[in-house]
Amino acid sequence: MAENPKYLTLTPKLYEYAVAHGHNGDPIRAELAAETSKLGMISVMQIAPEQGTFMAILAAAIGARSAVEVGTFTGYSALCVARALPGDGRLLCCDVNEEWTSIGRRYWERAGIANKITLKLGPAVETLRALPEHHTFDFAFIDADKTSYAVYYEEILKRMRPSGLILIDNVLWNGAIIDASVKDENTVALRALNDKIAEDTRVEAVMLGIADGLTIARKK
Repeated sequence: MAENPKYLTLTPKLYEYAVAHGHNGDPIRAELAAETSKLGMISVMQIAPEQGTFMAILAAAIGARSAVEVGTFTGYSALCVARALPGDGRLLCCDVNEEWTSIGRRYWERAGIANKITLKLGPAVETLRALPEHHTFDFAFIDADKTSYAVYYEEILKRMRPSGLILIDNVLWNGAIIDASVKDENTVALRALNDKIAEDTRVEAVMLGIADGLTIARKK
């Protein structure tokens, strides 16, 4: 580690300042977040507002037209990414829960981007493997069951165009990732994938301390 590491521990007030000084909110996103919060503890699965903005900026910056998301929940991340796609862009959302994704559908309609989104309910691996061989993606977001992250990564990587981006959520796992005493299957799976990507010569990758940790892998 460098003698003078360049990172900052955010206090609640400093975090609020950072979020307030980015373009991280609009009425539809705020309403979706509020409705999701009513689901109780499970609402923690929704991404942070600044993460949604960051993802949208990345998707727009690379000119993404075809995107995929594994793990849609109530549709917040899909709303952010779909808005960043051009009018003829397409986002494939993979999830298994009809109740939660039905919330997202309502907000996608209100935002005027439902025509860009195809939601497939069922195991994401089956959805991905059923795609035509020539189907490629420019942008991807993985945020689902952690034990299958490695499979999703491989299935998506083979379909990414050169310089396409794969974003992987929860890679710091609330700090448990470096706690050797934590050995549950989710943590072990995340550690294994983090180690794999760190040595994967097929991509250029960076891990960022955004929200619960976000890895960005660019396919070479």
